Amino acid sequence: MKAALQAIRGMNDVLPEEAARWLAFERKVEDLFERWGYRNIRMPLVEHTALFRRAIGEATDIVEKEMYSWRDELNGEDLTLRPEGTASCVRAAIEHNLLYDGPKRLWYAGPMYRHERPQKGRYRQFHQYGAEALGYPGPDVDAELIILCARLWRELGLEGIRLELNTIGSPDERARYRADLIRHLEAHHAQLDADARRRLHTNPLRVLDSKNPAVQAVVAGAPDMMQYLGEASLVHFEGLQQLLAAAGVGYAVNPKLVRGLDYYNLTVFEWIADRLGAQGTVCGGGRYDGLFALIGGKPAPAIGFALGCERLIGLLADSGRAPAPRLPDAYIVHQGEGTLEPAFALSDALRAAGFAVVQHAGGGSFKSQMKKADASGARLALILGEDELRAAAVTVKPLRDGRPQWREPHATLAQRFPELIKAH
Repeated sequence: MKAALQAIRGMNDVLPEEAARWLAFERKVEDLFERWGYRNIRMPLVEHTALFRRAIGEATDIVEKEMYSWRDELNGEDLTLRPEGTASCVRAAIEHNLLYDGPKRLWYAGPMYRHERPQKGRYRQFHQYGAEALGYPGPDVDAELIILCARLWRELGLEGIRLELNTIGSPDERARYRADLIRHLEAHHAQLDADARRRLHTNPLRVLDSKNPAVQAVVAGAPDMMQYLGEASLVHFEGLQQLLAAAGVGYAVNPKLVRGLDYYNLTVFEWIADRLGAQGTVCGGGRYDGLFALIGGKPAPAIGFALGCERLIGLLADSGRAPAPRLPDAYIVHQGEGTLEPAFALSDALRAAGFAVVQHAGGGSFKSQMKKADASGARLALILGEDELRAAAVTVKPLRDGRPQWREPHATLAQRFPELIKAH
């Protein structure tokens, strides 16, 4: 006997009970995006590897060791399963000239792929919602995206998600800071761990968010990036803070927050849920004004974020706020000659009116059908037998409140059904 095949480690099935929570979560997020004027865009799962190498950065963990990449020998192309969505979204905007008539607000959703060590809140296939505001240069749209997130947490009923904010300036300002940071880290080389030493000359800003206490002690004495920022960068950051304060959105400025992708400039931010421990970032983003030019397009300002579906849905479940799956309004029991076709017609009529209806399938006795009707969670069983067929009626049996059953004529059932559902 052959061994049963299982899902790839870190790529998880979402079973019906949990999928109901996903659907409810997705409806909330997508409704919010639409109300804020963001339009849906859908990009391929597979892109040319060069897109991510250019956009994310050669010296990032994602490009160095986490991407699922391969050589397509048939076409002679290097391809990669997308590890994030922003680069793909910007590539699509350039390819289809989306900004020809002005800035665009876009959102997307779907699976992303990174070859990481699976643990709770960190998977090899994970799902994100992303929002990208393309062509907007000012701090007003930075504030808009952050306020949108704050609104989403309120509408989901989630508490205890805090905002950390920073600015990493322009590329020139960051280059000057980078040089001084390298000198500081080299002076404390013996106190750096292997990861910090590896990043010292390739991506030293990532050392700032090291979780190693010994490295954190070195970082505590590092130069302050704010001292390297010019007037334009400081004005942008101050404008953002004023807008957040006016909107009542609390935050903490974290001067060590740099995010993990090379394309960021100016504003960077993370929303963090401490209850999730090491995997506490549920949403992160920032401004990436140089990305269009970096991957071959005309220069354009932009900002965006991505939120992690698995982590947020897990928070909803842990807080008891995960929505329950929708239960059927009615379960249709049918038995006897000539009852199957009318059962289909009844199911179709009620579903067309917007009700959730399960029609029994697979045969079985009346008793076994009623057991399945009760197990379905439906509020009402609608019974169609030969007697009901002759009487042009349906027997209505409440399943949740112990009230007696009665017969309802076909002619009035659809019209009265909303009232019957509310009563039972």
